[in-house]
Amino acid sequence: MADPRTPRRGDTPAAGRNNYDEGWAKELREQFEQLLRTKRLNNLSRRSRSRSGSPAPPSNPRASASSSTSRPPNSPAHTSNRPITPHGVQRNTSSSSNPLPPSYSSLRNLPQIPTPPNDSNSLKFTNLLISLSLMPTKYENPGLLDEALSVIPLDRIYSEAEEESQVLQAQADSMGDGRIPEWGYQDCVIRALLRWFKRSFFTWINNPPCPNCFSPTIAQGMVPPTPDESARGAIKVEAYQCPSCGIPERFPRFSDVWTLLQTRRGRCGEWANCFTMLCRAVGGRVRWVWNSEDHVWTEVYSEHHKRWIHVDACEEAWDNPRLYSEGWGKKMAYCVAFSNEGASDVTRRYVRSPSTNALPRTRCPEEVVLWAINEIRRLRRENMPKEDRRRLFREDEREERELRGYVAQAIAAEVTNMLPGSPGSPSGALLSEDQKLPRQSEAKTDAVRMIPREKWTERRMDGDPNLAGTAEVPPTHGRYLHIDEMYLPRYDADAEMNLSAGF
Repeated sequence: MADPRTPRRGDTPAAGRNNYDEGWAKELREQFEQLLRTKRLNNLSRRSRSRSGSPAPPSNPRASASSSTSRPPNSPAHTSNRPITPHGVQRNTSSSSNPLPPSYSSLRNLPQIPTPPNDSNSLKFTNLLISLSLMPTKYENPGLLDEALSVIPLDRIYSEAEEESQVLQAQADSMGDGRIPEWGYQDCVIRALLRWFKRSFFTWINNPPCPNCFSPTIAQGMVPPTPDESARGAIKVEAYQCPSCGIPERFPRFSDVWTLLQTRRGRCGEWANCFTMLCRAVGGRVRWVWNSEDHVWTEVYSEHHKRWIHVDACEEAWDNPRLYSEGWGKKMAYCVAFSNEGASDVTRRYVRSPSTNALPRTRCPEEVVLWAINEIRRLRRENMPKEDRRRLFREDEREERELRGYVAQAIAAEVTNMLPGSPGSPSGALLSEDQKLPRQSEAKTDAVRMIPREKWTERRMDGDPNLAGTAEVPPTHGRYLHIDEMYLPRYDADAEMNLSAGF
């Protein structure tokens, strides 16, 4: 005889019982799993029937026609709502104890099986990803890395990194709870390189200046590249003309890193390309991240945190993956990271709220994207030692858990916003640990401005917009005042007093 305390399948505990035992929970879990399996099998069956073409005509057309006319005009052909089990027997789901699960859109494509492209759009997108994956392989040229090291002020970079690393270590030790520093030494090296690259090395170009009078030029359209420009990786060339002296000016969009080390100018494509190579030159493991909505940036692997860090040289942004979707309001569909060790679809790292910041991924099925990623990994890792392949496999699993965690956080946030009394809007919600606010301004200039100390008050009284909102008295340390075009901090008298006192 069964234990009266154990509920039967499909039963609910009586109102007087105040607990649910393990047997009831196990039965409920098994029912839910069976329903999900049945729903998935039915979806696969419908797909296979739709791909196999139209069904054969019935043997008795008159009977079929009479049966179709006997039904109401709006009634479906099959009136049974019972799903088909793997054994071909229809299960009765009219009882309230076994309701059908809701239509979860995220469960319709599970599990995803890598599938080769079988149509023109999928083949085109797959070839695009494979061609883009060749970009990071160019950074492994020993001669290129030596040339890059020759232009980097290594003494300055390493001294700044050592100083920042010691400060972070002291801050961690002062907490007294055994915590690790916020960033390791290699992370500080990349951070110092990022500051130097943004402020001193590379220049952002919108309209190139006239080579004769240095006045801004006006765009005239696109022109074909010359053989020399094509040899240096210029696929397209922008044509400009000076409105004052009429001299034409060409702006080739070079992709060759050797050339970028000499020109030291460009837009986000040139910035990300050159900076990624410089990070590789100082010993970092790097990724070149491509976005289908016309932007590129860098990821650097942190051995300190065992994860990939977002770095954008154009914005001097460090570990701020929400900058684009939540800071700029940019909607994105695909974000794919490429390295000399493989590739990874990292869209979930940069699009945390798919309902508001994601674009439809319609260029090919998700199974084809997964196949392309696996194919790139196979091409890059097939000649590696077994130990390296195992290490990369573990890193891929760790990153996949991280990306799934972002999806879980997004779902939890949306569910929380639906609860009564929740803020219901991003402005009223608290920031999570990894969410960082964008910088106060998105204006770009060609260089970082420096104001002599004696000109501070004079320029402020003249109404210089760069000094709006600052203090009347400039800081007392340093000969020049650096004004970053992205952010202008306010003057803090207490902090200045502590600094002058040697604290």
